Amino acid sequence: MAVKCESSSPMHATSSGLLQGDNPLHYSLPLAIVQICLVLVLTRVLAYFLRPLRQPRVIAEIIGGILLGPSALGRNQKYLHAIFPPSSLTVLDTLANLGLLFFLFLVGTELDPRSLRRTGKKALGIALAGITLPFVLGIGTSFALRSTIAKGVNQAPFLVFMGVALSITAFPVLARILAELKLLTTDVGRMAMSAAAVNDVAAWILLALAIALSGSGSPIVSLWVLLSGTGFVLLCIVIAPIIFKWMARQCSEGEPVNELYVCATLAIVLAAGFCTDAIGIHALFGAFVVGVLVPKEGPFAGALVEKVEDLVSGLFLPLYFVSSGLKTNVATIQGAQSWGLLVLVIATSCFGKIAGTVCVSLMCKMSVQESLALGFLMNTKGLVELIVLNIGKDKGVLNDQIFAIMVLMALFTTFMTTPLVIATYKPAKMAVTEYKHRTIMRKDKDTSKQLRILTCFHGTRNIPTLINLIEATRGTEKKEGLRVYAMHLLELTERPSAILMVHKARKNGLPLWNKGKVGESNQVIVAFETFGQLSKVSIRPTTAISTMTSMHEDIIASAERKRVSMIILPFHKNIRLDGHFETTRADLRNVNRRVLQHAPCSVGILIDRGLGGASHVSASEVDYTVLVLFFGGHDDREALAYGMRVAEHPGITLNVVRFVTDPEVVGPSVHVDIVQDSGPRPGWEDDESFLADLKQKSTGDGSIIFEERIVKDVTETIEAIRAYKKCNLFIVGRMSEGQLVLSFDTKSDCPELGPLGNLLTSHEISTTASVLVVQKYLSQLPEESLHTLKKGDEEEETEI
Repeated sequence: MAVKCESSSPMHATSSGLLQGDNPLHYSLPLAIVQICLVLVLTRVLAYFLRPLRQPRVIAEIIGGILLGPSALGRNQKYLHAIFPPSSLTVLDTLANLGLLFFLFLVGTELDPRSLRRTGKKALGIALAGITLPFVLGIGTSFALRSTIAKGVNQAPFLVFMGVALSITAFPVLARILAELKLLTTDVGRMAMSAAAVNDVAAWILLALAIALSGSGSPIVSLWVLLSGTGFVLLCIVIAPIIFKWMARQCSEGEPVNELYVCATLAIVLAAGFCTDAIGIHALFGAFVVGVLVPKEGPFAGALVEKVEDLVSGLFLPLYFVSSGLKTNVATIQGAQSWGLLVLVIATSCFGKIAGTVCVSLMCKMSVQESLALGFLMNTKGLVELIVLNIGKDKGVLNDQIFAIMVLMALFTTFMTTPLVIATYKPAKMAVTEYKHRTIMRKDKDTSKQLRILTCFHGTRNIPTLINLIEATRGTEKKEGLRVYAMHLLELTERPSAILMVHKARKNGLPLWNKGKVGESNQVIVAFETFGQLSKVSIRPTTAISTMTSMHEDIIASAERKRVSMIILPFHKNIRLDGHFETTRADLRNVNRRVLQHAPCSVGILIDRGLGGASHVSASEVDYTVLVLFFGGHDDREALAYGMRVAEHPGITLNVVRFVTDPEVVGPSVHVDIVQDSGPRPGWEDDESFLADLKQKSTGDGSIIFEERIVKDVTETIEAIRAYKKCNLFIVGRMSEGQLVLSFDTKSDCPELGPLGNLLTSHEISTTASVLVVQKYLSQLPEESLHTLKKGDEEEETEI
């Protein structure tokens, strides 16, 4: 009786406080706050524990909703009536659906109608097969359900709802799974993305049909609903683009988008939702249609997504999963018959999607492995599945038992996607190609062959220095002497904007930016293409979209695939106006360390202090002094080889300074804390031979200046380096060898830079010169080099 009385009287919004005898949980605002916080904590904790299984976050949110509902915690009636009382469910559902409304607007912004028109016949055939067969099997399954646990339901809408529920593919979830599994580069990944986009549109059309049929028993009314919905969509197609294109033209590149346009767009979304709800379809359709019609070019769409996505997807959307979980009671699935029907629904859903997709894929001459992987991927369910089920539940088409069965089916099919794809489809990784030129140094001393470099960057800030470094590296005027792959490193997150990035990535590590797009990526490609046209350098803009924990895999795979001689990575710290460095993101340092450990070629870390200023310096205006500090060893020889390549540029002067320990310093006066060498160190002869070639070149080349500095200790060495601080670029080896280097202070928060790199970024050397720290490729890195990289990882874990 108490519950009935409570549900009949509306809740007040705010309480007077505990001190005045009010229980905050009896008022809608504080209760909503508790519900939201509980949902956020539980779903994030579940997502954390499911991360090692490489499951998408939607799995954690579905499980969290079920756990909070009557299937688990809700079995305790005290908890259920305290945290989720019946009187609060209207507020909860309203917030959840409002968040869902704006989220589907964001989903609409991800879908480019022009990409659908470009869908190939193969992808279209796979999409249609992946919809038709499960839809037919879903209708067949509905007859079995109607004769057992769904007696008395309206036949026509029930058939359509079951067909739609079994034929859906969750496009956003699929995109994240593909990116997580590094399959965006494969034929399977591209095919799955194209087919899922077609499937997504078809699912919304079928859902509109199902809602129209479920409204009234009269077929005339259902027909009017469909016609009205079609008329609404056509009206939006005519009017909305005119409005949005006008707004987009008012938004200049690089300028903040006017708040008025953002608010106006959100108001249009709400108005469209109201119209479709009044028509009798669902408010979500209006929001989705508006999102699809927002122009994808220019900063306007990006600004909309940026301003809405975090609040909607992070705060309000999880409430929708809880709202679904409160309607899901697994306890209603009782007896052998009910569990048998659950198995039947799962088997029918999987067989329909997988068999339909595999058959057409095999007909399209795809391999068995690729066809199976594509079938598993197309069987992914997600948010749209829950939307269909919730609408069916609200319309009275699905009862509690069928609703619980269908939710578990969606959870099971999505959960199994990742492990099945991993087990089935292992794309043949590029065989470790034994290409010759993995270093800047050429054993055959043939420098006429093309040099390939992979340069990486995270944003536009480092582009000027990167282009100026490429200009300096291009060497002589020989055509195609240098090819550069400029890789934009983008982090894959759970945010909707990450899916927008995935759509732009047709291939990881291959040219991908659409020249019609405007935005940061367009600025980048214009900068690189302009430079490529002005110089004789072949520039290939590329991208990698992945999580920070696996980004190094994309870099390494691209380097091997492109047969590059060097990877140039950005330092994880940026220079401030006062000359000191500040950390941008600590996880970027871990990316650099992993690349250094596993790279298939030489690696350079670029410490950017503004080489050449804030813009590209043309070839005729280049006037740089580049300094190579040589102590000895593999890395120093590679750094010197890079310096000699740079010296080929007519506007660059190369200073090579070799530091040698004063032979007169012996016994106790030696400031270097090492045991006196019994003979020359390993590699000494290679150093001498390489330097002999350099000296020979420098005698007839005024652009190369070689000098030898004899020093007694580290202090004198640092003083000598300070004398060259006015140069434009330092090039140093990461792990130099020799007596002097062993005495440098090795305590640093950046061991990946090595002793000289750390010295040149410390306060001891006040300079405005950029620094390139070079590690030479060796089939097996020396133990000391590996130790410094692993030591950095251990320090990072200790900090965490």
